[in-house]
Amino acid sequence: MKKIKLLTAVLLTACALAGCGQQGEEPTGATGLDPQPIPIESETEQESQTPESTEDASSEENVAATATIVDRTVVDGKMQSYLTGEWKDEAVVRRRSMAVMIPNNKPIMPQYGISQASIIYEAPVEGRMTRLMAFFEDYDNLDHIGPVRSSRDYYVFEAMGLDAIYCNWGLAVPFVEELLKSDQVDNISQAVSGIHNPSPEAFDRIDRPGYKIEYTGYMFIDGYNKAVERHGYDKEYAPGFRGAFLFANDGHRAEYADKPDAVKVYPGGTSSNNSGYGNARPVFEYNAEDGLYYRYQYDGKQYDEMNNEQLTVSNVVFKVCDGLVREPIKNDYMFFETHGSNEAYVFTNGKVIKGTWTRENVDEPTRYYDEDGNEIVLNQGKTWVCNIWSDYKEYMSWE
Repeated sequence: MKKIKLLTAVLLTACALAGCGQQGEEPTGATGLDPQPIPIESETEQESQTPESTEDASSEENVAATATIVDRTVVDGKMQSYLTGEWKDEAVVRRRSMAVMIPNNKPIMPQYGISQASIIYEAPVEGRMTRLMAFFEDYDNLDHIGPVRSSRDYYVFEAMGLDAIYCNWGLAVPFVEELLKSDQVDNISQAVSGIHNPSPEAFDRIDRPGYKIEYTGYMFIDGYNKAVERHGYDKEYAPGFRGAFLFANDGHRAEYADKPDAVKVYPGGTSSNNSGYGNARPVFEYNAEDGLYYRYQYDGKQYDEMNNEQLTVSNVVFKVCDGLVREPIKNDYMFFETHGSNEAYVFTNGKVIKGTWTRENVDEPTRYYDEDGNEIVLNQGKTWVCNIWSDYKEYMSWE
């Protein structure tokens, strides 16, 4: 798959000049560790395993190397995931993930299969609501995922950074048509106006009495696999793929004891506002017993229709992005800068680590660094990334 490198100024200029008609869319309703992860063993066990200060530098390097996942090896047919750090079947870990566009407005709830995603990326769209893009690597036991909704280019750029196969039903034609038409993005797209390489075998509708028709479209895994095969897309990650984040290794936990507590995390604050999050008012609540953040929105639990499980993640990330509303503003189409550098806030183990995110090109993943310039270590498990529009960052909060 060919990749592209876009200069921010060029992209923003092109977006500002583009028309805003919405066609083809159905009606919308490191290496450094500071702090270093702490072993899970008891205090006595930690003391017995801590190198003496008189040991040479090579011993210290070995300790640091085992604290985070750096080189992935195959053990009994399993590898540590590039998306979660957890041990999974080698074939699953090496296989490129699918990045599926999923609506998040209240009339479509609940979503199906979303609890199986390894990473969820959330960002504002027109109408000042949020839309999700869920990255799936474990999908062999899923029949379908959805509902599936339409594409926006800043989601595509995020998917490219993780070498994912991008999946959508519909698109904002002026901003996405040429991108999805090119060979720059491997995409599985429903056959609608503006899509030139459709994959109709991957999609179908499910009867949902009481729901609008645009909330009944789903992607089916068997059809997805057939479409990937027919298009001839590479099925494994590109050589040199680094993975999504720097994870703590087995037997270690990134505790960040000296960082502020953050056990309730609000990407859009606690009141209604135009940030994109002000409508659903999502919150992540940390449970110290299992080390997970539980997702709530629309004044209730967000759960998966497939298994009735509440959505949980090990890490939450606020990625502050500069953005704009494209002309004409009557359509409220947005664009967000997904490469460059800006503020970042990482929530893990009930703590918040302030820092920056950096991404030089769209074909590279975003990296997150603390205020001392060390790459932030996340705990193994699922991660939820919230794109925070810099114009509204004052609303994000935690307690």
